[in-house]
Amino acid sequence: MANALTRPEQLKDEYIRLIDQHLIDLVDHNATEMHEIEDFAALLFIHPIHLSNTIKDFTGVSACEIYQTKIMAVAKGLLYNSHLSIRQIALTLTFEPSQFTKWFKKYAGSTPKQYRVTKPA
Repeated sequence: MANALTRPEQLKDEYIRLIDQHLIDLVDHNATEMHEIEDFAALLFIHPIHLSNTIKDFTGVSACEIYQTKIMAVAKGLLYNSHLSIRQIALTLTFEPSQFTKWFKKYAGSTPKQYRVTKPA
């Protein structure tokens, strides 16, 4: 069993799998609320602090940063590949539209509208 995963690696992999599935559920309208770190910890049957500490120790980045990065990837994908309005994308990801614009600009450096207009080739 030379390829057995360590417990921290198992937690990280399962955490990322849960994030990915949750974001798919949001986009497919099978979920209506954005999970918090506490929700993922509950699904993993561990304390949120244990999840956060394990992820940070194992990856060097916070559980929240991983989550924000994944949300941003989905947001950019929707802006790039869908016919949905920015408002619809915000609501799909459970943001108020004005908060989505602020959040997007903070993490992406441009507004969703600017990103959509100047999206990479």
